[in-house]
Amino acid sequence: MSNHESFISNIYRGRFAPSPTGPLHFGSLVSALASYLDAKKQQGSWIIRIEDVDGTRCKSSYAQQIIETLNSYQLFSDEPIRTQSQHNALYEQKLHELKKQSFVFPCNCTRQSLAQYNGNHPFECQSSINKPHSWRLRTSSAVYQCQDSIQGTLLFTDDLKNNCPVLKRKDGFFSYQLAVVVDDHLQQISHLVRGADLIETTAQQLYLYDLFGWTPPNICHIPLITNHYGDKISKQNHAKAIENHHLPTLIRALHYLKIDLAAPSSITDALWQAIEAWDPSKLKGTKYLPLEAQDLHFI
Repeated sequence: MSNHESFISNIYRGRFAPSPTGPLHFGSLVSALASYLDAKKQQGSWIIRIEDVDGTRCKSSYAQQIIETLNSYQLFSDEPIRTQSQHNALYEQKLHELKKQSFVFPCNCTRQSLAQYNGNHPFECQSSINKPHSWRLRTSSAVYQCQDSIQGTLLFTDDLKNNCPVLKRKDGFFSYQLAVVVDDHLQQISHLVRGADLIETTAQQLYLYDLFGWTPPNICHIPLITNHYGDKISKQNHAKAIENHHLPTLIRALHYLKIDLAAPSSITDALWQAIEAWDPSKLKGTKYLPLEAQDLHFI
């Protein structure tokens, strides 16, 4: 069993990596703030990365909107912003390394053929590279454990046994799983502060770190802001774009991180107060935070 507790580094490097499939919404602002506050509380660097490997859904216009909105809340990247779609050659190189070691296999399966498995791919199929194919990661019996400062001990026992995730799609686009691991390593990200919905992908990412011989970051997962149906606030659920440079919106977003401010006079003042007040232990053990009645206009 692999036990990943922390990235051994004296320098904190965090990041926020939105996918530009729509404008920034309230739930994403909460996530951006959590990663930003954690970095700044520890005098670290905070980096923005645009995760646009999905060329069918991502748009450069949304990427620009997201950056403008983040900047309007004084959330600036400490380094030049990396855009994933400009680095496909690197992801291809890393996929080739996995091919050489027989850790991946080609797959001709369709969504229809996998419907009986709820979209998972629990076995290695007999497919041909002479037909349209994706590349999938082989299953593994590896067990992983990591210490999450918010969610506690996370133990992944069967996550790698029952599914072969796609690393490169049939249409030629790389998956989030491969690109995020490669980029986090390349950018020397030491800490990940992200939404609890990504817990289910953690074992696959830790496995890729092992296959490449890399040390993973320290990972923690903040609670998801949910609507009255219990669904997370997301672009997929048609969450509204937030208003730029709007102090009341920032104050409400910080409220869900258990930070209630003392009458801030500006966004800059609010952030200074929030950095001082940030304490992830106040969120401990919480995976979901329902949107309060006064904030329903955000969805």
